[in-house]
Amino acid sequence: MRAVRFHEYGEGVDVFQVDEIDRPEPRHDEVLVEISASSVNPADTYMVAGSYAPPELPWVPGIDFAGTVVEVGDRVGTPDAAGQVNDFEVGDRVFGTGIAKYVPGGYQEYAAVPASRVAHLPGNMDLVTAGGVGCAAVTAWLCLVEFGNLGVSDQCLIHGASGGVGHTAVQIADAAGAHVIATAAPKYQNRVSELGADVVLDYDRPDLAEAIVEASGGGVDVILDHRLDEYLDLDAEVANMHAHVLGIGEAAMDPSVTISQSSAARLKDLSVKFMKMFNTPDLQTPLERIAGMIERDEFTLEVAREYSFEDAGDAHRDTMEDSYFGKLVVTP
Repeated sequence: MRAVRFHEYGEGVDVFQVDEIDRPEPRHDEVLVEISASSVNPADTYMVAGSYAPPELPWVPGIDFAGTVVEVGDRVGTPDAAGQVNDFEVGDRVFGTGIAKYVPGGYQEYAAVPASRVAHLPGNMDLVTAGGVGCAAVTAWLCLVEFGNLGVSDQCLIHGASGGVGHTAVQIADAAGAHVIATAAPKYQNRVSELGADVVLDYDRPDLAEAIVEASGGGVDVILDHRLDEYLDLDAEVANMHAHVLGIGEAAMDPSVTISQSSAARLKDLSVKFMKMFNTPDLQTPLERIAGMIERDEFTLEVAREYSFEDAGDAHRDTMEDSYFGKLVVTP
C-alpha cells in the first residue's frame, strides 16, 4: 500500500516521500481503517520537525483520520481496563484522532488504530470532511467543556475563530448556550457569524480589549487562545473574576509565557491552563460528543483545501504559512 513518510526531521516540502509499505495488521484492541482522509494540524508539523519525536524513523504522520473499518481486532467489543466497550464492525464509517505519536498516522491507505481513539461517523457528514474533525474539535471540546466548564449564558471569547480549532470552538460554545465573542480577520467574519458567533471582532483593531468588554457586557468567563504569547495580558484585562483561560498551540509550549506576565490575571484569580490534546487519556468521550453534534446538524467542518499524498509537503507548508478558513486535508 502507499504511505506518506518522512525519513528525517525537517521543515521543507522535500522531507516527505510516498513509499510502498506492507498493509498493517490490527492488534487485539485495534481496528484497521481504509483511510479516506487525514488532516494537517500544527502538531503534525511539530512532529515532522522533531519537536514531537515519534518512536522511530521513517514515520507516517497524520493525527486525524476518517474512513471505513475493514478489519477488527479480536478484543474489540469487549470491556477495556476502564470498563468501556469499543464496538466496531467491518463496514462502519468512522473518524478519530490521537494517532501518529505512538502508532503510524493517517497519511496512508490503511491504518491500524486503537479502538479507543475511534468514533462512529453519522451519515450526514462525508468521510473527507470528517478527516479534518478530530484534533480540532476534540481540542476545542476539552478546552471549553472539560477544562473551561462552559455553561449556558457564559461569556466565551474565542481567538483565531477562522482556524481549525477556532471555528469548531465557535460551534461547540454556541451549542452549549454561551454568548460567543470571536476574533477573526475581516474576510472571515461573516462565516464565523454563520457558525454561531454572536459578535466577531477584528483582532487587529487597536481598541480590542474595550470592544470585548462592551460585547460581553462587562467581561468574559471562558477564553480560548492560540496566541497566549501575544494576548495573555489582554485576556486578563477582559476576563471576569475566576475566569478560565485555555492556551493551545505553539505558544502553549513557550516557557516564557507565564501568569506572572499579567498583574490583572493575579488580581482576578484566573485559571490559566496550557493544553495539549495528547495529554488527555480519554479521547473517545469527546469524539462521541462531537459525533452527536454532527448527527443533530449542530456541527460542521470547513475544508479549505484537499491535497494528494504527493502534495502532503505542500499541505504542511501551507498550514504554517497561508491564511485560510478551516482545515487542510490529505487524501490517498
